[in-house]
Amino acid sequence: MPKTFKVGTRGSLLALTQCQQIVQELAEKTGDSFELEIIKTQGDLNTSVPLWQMEGQNFFTKELDQALIAKRVDMVVHSYKDLGSIRPDELEIAAITKRRYVQDILLIKKETVKKLTDLDTFTVGTSSPRRIANAPYLKNYLPGIKKDLKIQTKTLRGNVNTRIGKLQNGEYDAIILALAGIERLALSEKSKAELTPLLKGLDFMIMPLSNFPSAASQGALAIEVLKENTKLKEKLKVVQDENTVSEIKRERKAFNEYGGGCHLAVGINVKKVGPYYLHVHQGEFENKRLDLKKLERLEEIDLPKGLPYFLGMPSGPEQAVYDQLILKSPLIPKEKQNAHFYVTTSHALTAFAEIFDGGTVWAAGNGTMKKLAEKGYWVQGCADSLGDTAINQLKNSKAIQMMLKDLPWKVLTNVEGSSTVGEVIPSYTRKIVEVDSKFEKSILNCQIFFWASYYQYQQYVNQFPEIKDRYHACGLGKTLAQFEDKNIKVTPFSSFKEFLNYIKDENHG
Repeated sequence: MPKTFKVGTRGSLLALTQCQQIVQELAEKTGDSFELEIIKTQGDLNTSVPLWQMEGQNFFTKELDQALIAKRVDMVVHSYKDLGSIRPDELEIAAITKRRYVQDILLIKKETVKKLTDLDTFTVGTSSPRRIANAPYLKNYLPGIKKDLKIQTKTLRGNVNTRIGKLQNGEYDAIILALAGIERLALSEKSKAELTPLLKGLDFMIMPLSNFPSAASQGALAIEVLKENTKLKEKLKVVQDENTVSEIKRERKAFNEYGGGCHLAVGINVKKVGPYYLHVHQGEFENKRLDLKKLERLEEIDLPKGLPYFLGMPSGPEQAVYDQLILKSPLIPKEKQNAHFYVTTSHALTAFAEIFDGGTVWAAGNGTMKKLAEKGYWVQGCADSLGDTAINQLKNSKAIQMMLKDLPWKVLTNVEGSSTVGEVIPSYTRKIVEVDSKFEKSILNCQIFFWASYYQYQQYVNQFPEIKDRYHACGLGKTLAQFEDKNIKVTPFSSFKEFLNYIKDENHG
């Protein structure tokens, strides 16, 4: 027999929209009915003061908690990041739904992008201590700016519509929001109708998690019930996503270890990549800069340390051996194009400069994104070195599609390259060159190899078969997938930096 349940929610457009999306999924999967009960919270009523400056805690949850404990509602839907470390004993999270977009998004007027070169200060709207702590790093992603440009932040509160409206009114040069919130609004026709005029004339940058990690549990929704309501807890499991649960568990653990609270100036993101968990913690903690990137593994790394090693890069630390076998030469496209361009490597920059005639720009990694900005291009986002899957997820975002023109996607990569993102534009060649005996000796002396691509591994093994059974490592994107497809033992790392720290036994464990 179907039942009717009361669901507590805040009254903002975003809170109502995401709650409606959850109850619609629950209704489809359970056959029950769900009625929304709007409850105003302290955080909704006071929008003039940053949360971390307000006295008390649980600004967006206390009134919802009281309604649930008093049994005025049967369940409550929360943005998980609003939940404090300590919850009432009577309550329990019954389900955490799947999160799809964790990143922050920077919104900016297109006219502001054009005049970045003239600005002495760049004012970013945000009240988040985490975003404030990491805002200075925006200088690496803003094209054409003065060297002494000052990045400053200014208080920004209110619901999503109000915040975007303040940007449109000229109160800020840019604002930072959670992409997940805009995405949920874009998924609802009613909310989308309100959002569409607000986004007119705006450009965006999806902020790379490797430098701008989100708040712990950002993008996830939690359904909370009375602990004693065992039947309802069991029913709600139909909307639980176990991968999200495993990520959130790790983020909240780190959040609590850093002290928790809305005053915490540390971004914490954990992403499940196959059997691994990629951790990025960045911000200010105990008056010190925190910059942690690591890979959580099921098993300990079995690579030896301190031995001669190879890095599949053209240059770097003096003690490493670098790639001298593969020569990469740019190709010049025949005609300019207007498209959504995905630049997969810095080796494609020459071709990109020749072909670009408008559209949007995307990068495969954080490094390439910064180089594009240095050359004067506004970059909409990057894959954070996680391959085509990451870019495809972003291009499929309903919110992002609202701000993109209907243009083809073009992928700038090597002549043998392939991509699921769009049509490949051959942008550089790879040629095997002769190496001297000194380099050959250096390679044969290496015991550990960090490969930039599977192609690179293949060419080196063809040239130096002796290294096939040595220790091999790589990043987390396409290269790892290709090694695994061939059943070749390889140890993944979150970055070159994590690999080097391991080899040098720095910050290990």
